[in-house]
Amino acid sequence: MIEARSISKFISVVNENGLAGGLTAVLNVSISIPDGKIVSIIGPSGCGKSTFLEILAGLQAPTEGEIRIDGKLVLEPLPSTRKEMEDYKRRYRFISPLANGVFTDHPKHDIAMIFQDYAVFPWMTAINNIVFALRLRVAGIKRRERPTHKEMLEKASYYLAKVGLSGSEYKYPSQLSGGMRQRLALARALSVEPKIILMDEPFAAVDALSREKLQDDLLRLWAETKENATPIIIILITHDVQEAVYLSDEVVVFSPSPGSIRNRIPVDIERPRARTDPAIIEIQERIFAMLQYDINQENEYSI
Repeated sequence: MIEARSISKFISVVNENGLAGGLTAVLNVSISIPDGKIVSIIGPSGCGKSTFLEILAGLQAPTEGEIRIDGKLVLEPLPSTRKEMEDYKRRYRFISPLANGVFTDHPKHDIAMIFQDYAVFPWMTAINNIVFALRLRVAGIKRRERPTHKEMLEKASYYLAKVGLSGSEYKYPSQLSGGMRQRLALARALSVEPKIILMDEPFAAVDALSREKLQDDLLRLWAETKENATPIIIILITHDVQEAVYLSDEVVVFSPSPGSIRNRIPVDIERPRARTDPAIIEIQERIFAMLQYDINQENEYSI
């Protein structure tokens, strides 16, 4: 279970006159996402979707509010006043940089993130990209309890096969097509067996046919995890309304900046789904209408 409670994010900027200013990227976002669900977040460009995803991942701290995963705090909000700063210093005055290093050996939460630009290492073969991720995940475990290199290779091969990359284990990313590189990124994310996968426009850089194939691959692999005790949560940022509705149990529509939840649209359509299903098209049209209204309003105010 992911719980976002009243998340806001203020970003300091310097304007063209060299004066300090700022903007609110995310404003008062609250949402709960149960295990085993796929949720898409959609909205106009610059509305704080990616910022919110990074806060969920613990890559950014919220200015206000908190994220909890299975009841555990991901990151505390940043101190924003002198009093909060003093309280923060008092609370952590005994924690040294060395102690922080010890505490971060184990990942606090089982989260994997997939980006639009593949984010695979170009100097590593496909299989070594996955082995590297597996090594990072077990870095804090005692050496005698870690899997052997051979076991890691076997696990990497298993997940490459899962995404249809058998036979490409020793190819470099430059030798793979865009769709294959994104399959590699998906295999690497799955290999660490996370509870949560966060995806930031993961299929935007591939052609339409590859995109549909990747969507179906994602659904198949996600369905396989539903046989586990704790099925994974997938949260997807996308600008593609058709993709959002086809994949998701729920579509969350963000308002223009500052990003807040404008609407939450459940997609109660049985899987497997057909992209041409009239029920799917009807939901798509509702979301398109919301987005078009927001764009028109934004243009009206900017004139």
